[in-house]
Amino acid sequence: MRRRPVNRVATISMHTSPLDQPGTGDAGGMNVYIVESAKRLAQLGVEVDIFTRATAGDLPPVTELAPGVLVRHLTAGPYEELDRADMPSQLCAFLSGVLRTEAMYDPGRYDVIHSHYWLSGQVGWLAKERWGVPLVHTMHTMAKVKNLLLARDDRPEPQARVVGEQQVVEIADRLVANTADEAQELMDLYGAPEERVAVVNPGVNLTVFQPASKGAARHRLGLPQNAHVLLFVGRIQPLKAPDVLLRAASRMLIEDPSLRERLIVACVGGPSGNGLARPALLVELAAELGISDVVRLVPPAPQQELADWYRAADVTVVPSYSESFGLVALESQACGTPVAAAAVGGLRTAVRDGVSGVLVDGHDAHEWSRALRRFVTSPRWREHLSAGARTHAAAFGWQATAAHLQDVYAEAVAHLNRLPLAINS
Repeated sequence: MRRRPVNRVATISMHTSPLDQPGTGDAGGMNVYIVESAKRLAQLGVEVDIFTRATAGDLPPVTELAPGVLVRHLTAGPYEELDRADMPSQLCAFLSGVLRTEAMYDPGRYDVIHSHYWLSGQVGWLAKERWGVPLVHTMHTMAKVKNLLLARDDRPEPQARVVGEQQVVEIADRLVANTADEAQELMDLYGAPEERVAVVNPGVNLTVFQPASKGAARHRLGLPQNAHVLLFVGRIQPLKAPDVLLRAASRMLIEDPSLRERLIVACVGGPSGNGLARPALLVELAAELGISDVVRLVPPAPQQELADWYRAADVTVVPSYSESFGLVALESQACGTPVAAAAVGGLRTAVRDGVSGVLVDGHDAHEWSRALRRFVTSPRWREHLSAGARTHAAAFGWQATAAHLQDVYAEAVAHLNRLPLAINS
C-alpha cells in the first residue's frame, strides 16, 4: 500500500520571528519553541520552512536558521514592530506571500502546515484548503483562558480573537497542547474533539541550560557571592506579574530589615504587550515600595548569559497569571535552580511542587513573601529542591518534543489521506 512520508513542514509564525531575541516585543517562549523544535525536526530529516512577517526592509527574503531550517520573511504591513491588535489587517497580505512562495515550486512542496498562535492559524486555515494538506495548530495562549485569569490593570482579550481561535479549533486536523491541562481547556472551553488533540510537552536545551558553578556565574555577572538573589525572567507585562515579586520582596524587607544588605531582585526582560503602555512600571514600583536599591533591571539576554542568571539565582520566580507551559521554569531547573511559580496552567507540569520548586496559590504578596523567604533562610531545603530541579528538567528534551511532533504530523497526513502512517520511509 502506498505510503506518504512527511518530508517538509510549512511553519507559520506571523506575528513574531524566530530570529527575535526572546524577552523583547512579542518574542518569548513561543519563539524558543519554534526554533528548537524546528532544529530537532531537521535533525530527524524533516525540513522546515518558517514563514514570518518582515520587520525591516533590509532583511533577506530567506535566512538559513540551521541546516534544514529556513526562515522566510514576507512583506505584510510596515517594516516595523506592529501591535498585535493591528495584525489582522495584514492577514491577506501575509497569506498572499505564503501562497506565492509555495507556487514557485512543484506542487506538493509541503506535506503539513504547523501554525502557531491564532493569527497564524487563520493563515494556515486558508493555505490548508488551497494546498490540500493537513493543518496542525498550537495555540500557545488562549483568549478564554487569559480572560478568566486577568491580571490587575490588564485588558481582556478581544472577542475577535475568541472567534478566530474557535474557527481554528474547528478547522485544524490536529491541535497540539503543551500539557494535559491545556488539552482539557481546549476541549472544555472551545469544544475541541478529544481525538484531534495531542499533548506534546515542550522541551529545554539541556546543552545550554545545565548546572555549573554558582560562584563563577555570579562573578561573571558582577553579583556578590553572599547575595540572596531572587530572579524574574520574562517579558515585563501584567500577565507575567513581575510586580508580585517586587511586592513580595518589599514584604520580606519589612519583616526582616537585615536582609536588605544582601537581597537582590533581578528582573531580566523588556516591556511587552500591555506593558508597553508603562515601560517604566518596575522602576516606579520599586521607588514606591522603597526597594530601588535592591532591584536590578536587566535587558533581555542571549541564552548563554541567561543560563548564568539562572545559575546565579537562589530561586527563579514565575508568578504569571496564565502560562500554557512556562519554559523559563524549565530552563531554570535545568540549571539546577529551583522555581517558585504560580499554581496555574502549564506551570503545574513544568514544576513539581515540593520536588523541583514550589507552587503558590494566588498572587498575594504575603503568600509569596512567605514562600520566597524560605529559599533565603533554609539553604539545606533549597539544595534539596535544586537536586530535584535537575532531575525533573532532564526529562524534558527538545529531541523528544520533535519526535512527538513528527508523530502528530504523520497522524494528520494519514487521517487526511486515509493512508497508513509513514515518516521518512
